[in-house]
Amino acid sequence: MEKIIQQLNQKVTAAEEDILRFFREIVAIPSMNSDIEAVGRRIGAEMTKLGYDQVYVDKYGSIVGRIGSGPKTLLYDTHIDTVGIGDPAQWQWDPFIGKVEDGMLYARGALDEKNSTPGMVYGLAFARDLGLLDGFTCYVLGNIEEWCDGVGCAAFHDWEEVHPDFVVIGEPTNMKVYRGHKGRYELEVTCKGKSAHAASNYMGDNAVYKMLPVIEAISRLEETFTPDDFLGIGRITVTKVSSVSPSNNAVPDECTIFIDRRITFGETKELVRAQIEAIIPATTCKDFEIRGLTYREPSHTGAVYEYEQYFPSWAFPEDHPLVTAGRETMRALWPDTDDFHGQGKWDFSTNGNYWAGKLGIPCIGFGPGNEIYAHAVNEHVPLADVVEATKFYGLLPVMVKQEIGD
Repeated sequence: MEKIIQQLNQKVTAAEEDILRFFREIVAIPSMNSDIEAVGRRIGAEMTKLGYDQVYVDKYGSIVGRIGSGPKTLLYDTHIDTVGIGDPAQWQWDPFIGKVEDGMLYARGALDEKNSTPGMVYGLAFARDLGLLDGFTCYVLGNIEEWCDGVGCAAFHDWEEVHPDFVVIGEPTNMKVYRGHKGRYELEVTCKGKSAHAASNYMGDNAVYKMLPVIEAISRLEETFTPDDFLGIGRITVTKVSSVSPSNNAVPDECTIFIDRRITFGETKELVRAQIEAIIPATTCKDFEIRGLTYREPSHTGAVYEYEQYFPSWAFPEDHPLVTAGRETMRALWPDTDDFHGQGKWDFSTNGNYWAGKLGIPCIGFGPGNEIYAHAVNEHVPLADVVEATKFYGLLPVMVKQEIGD
C-alpha cells in the first residue's frame, strides 16, 4: 500500500498543472439551466485524452466515461450544471472565469459541483495506470442535478441499463466522507376563490386571504416535527406564492404556494400530505388542492424523463463496507487527519436520494469545499483540495475491494 500511495502521489503531483487547467476551463464554461452540452464536450475531450475505454453522451445528455470491464461497477457521480448567477451587479469578478485569492477559486460552479470533476476524471485514469481497477468497471457520470436531484442518474440507469454496485457523490464535503442526508418532497397547494372588481371586493372571495392561515400554520409546523438522531429535524418552507386575477384591480380567484419539505427518517410523502391537510381550515377545505410535482423539463438533447419530485432520505451505517472503504482511503492518504469516523452528512440534497434513497445502492460522498458556500456569490473551493481529491478517487477502488473481498 505504501508503494501504491507513493506512485499515486507522484502521478498527481506531476499532473497538478493539467488538473487545475482542466478545472479552470470547465468552470469557465457556463452550464446554467441544465444546459451541459458545451461543458460535457470539454470533459469528454479530457477523458479521451486520458485514454478512457469509452466516452459518450447518453440519451439524456450526460457525459459518460468508462474505464475497465470488471464484474463490479463503481460509479462516480458529478453534476456539471450550476445555478444561475442572479443579479450580475453583485459580482465583483467574472462569475465564470472567477478569481484566485489565498489559494481559493471564486467562481460559479467552482464548488457546486465542478469541484469533483477533475479529480474523478484524473483519479480513475491514474488508478488504471497503476493497476488498481482489477475487478471493476468504473464510470464518471457528468449529469444535471440542480433542478431535480437524480433525474439524470435515473435516465442513465434506466435508459443505458447501467446498474452500479457502489456510487460516490462528488458534492462538497470539506474533504470528509459523508454517508447520508435528509430527503425532500416538493409540492404545491392551490386554493380557489371568486373574482370581483377591487372596488366591489365584498362581492368576491379572495383566494390570497384564504391561503394566509395555511401559510401561517406552515410557519409553525416544524414545532411538531421529531428529529432523527443522525439526520436531524425535518424542515418545511413556503418558497413561492402566486395568484391569478383578471387584472391588478380585481380580487384574485386563485392562489398557489410552493412548498419545499425536507424529510428525515420516518417521514414519508403520505405523512407530509396529511400534515398539510390537517392545517387547512375545515370551513374552506373543499376549495383546496394539494399536488405533488413531477419534473418533465426536456434536457439539452430534447429528451424528457418524467421524475416524481419526491426525494427520500438515506444514510448508511458507519461500519458499512463502502463507508469503511472511504474512511480507510482517507487514513491511508492523510494519516494526520483527525476525522475518520464517517459521521458526515449534507444539509442539502444530492443525487444520493436516487441512488441510495430510491434504489438502495450503497453511496458515500466525498468532494472538496464547504457546502455552505454553494449557490452564493462568494462560492469558492480550495485549489489544493481539488488536486488532493484526485488521490482519494484514485485509491478508493482498492479500498473497496479490500472491504468487499474478491
